[in-house]
Amino acid sequence: MAQAARFWDNVALRYSKKPVSDEASYQKKLKITQEYFRPDMEVLELGCGTGSTAMVHAPFVKHIHAVDISARMLEIAKGKVETAGIDNITFACAAIDDFTAPDESLDAVLALSLLHLVTDKEASMARIHRMLKPGGLFVSSTVCLGESMMRYIGLINPLGRMLGLMPMVKVFKAKEMEDSVTAAGFEIERLWLPPDGITAFIVARKAEV
Repeated sequence: MAQAARFWDNVALRYSKKPVSDEASYQKKLKITQEYFRPDMEVLELGCGTGSTAMVHAPFVKHIHAVDISARMLEIAKGKVETAGIDNITFACAAIDDFTAPDESLDAVLALSLLHLVTDKEASMARIHRMLKPGGLFVSSTVCLGESMMRYIGLINPLGRMLGLMPMVKVFKAKEMEDSVTAAGFEIERLWLPPDGITAFIVARKAEV
């Protein structure tokens, strides 16, 4: 975890200035997600980065608790939120493997560009499932490198991590991601594969009791 935190701290400033690679797909994901939001919702965003997505969603919900492993990312995010005068986003520095919230306390959990970067995505989704209220939403956007020639990144990833040039990256296909979501107990309501060919965007729901 410390190695991952150092990597993201080191790239935080550059990351904050980098434009979205596919603005149209990003906007579509935002719109789809906001269709599910309600003004009374308590939302958790895991891997919030520099806070851009939380800021866009903030007007549609009651509160967003934004969590990231990188203290430097959060420093930038807090500055942006303060400048914008947004008062319903709070932040915490933690890895997804360490963070938890009370069982059945959240209306929605977002994990965007995150689950390919965790050690065990199945364990992470099980933890998310526990934190969600019955009927709660799980929204994920996950890079699935197994869908492209970039699947070979798994071979060079250990060296890249050792040199501090790459974060840990897991390689799997979109169908594997879909299967992991359903195996965690969620019912998929929306599955969209953007034009990039390597991302799976999923809106899923925890079953009502």
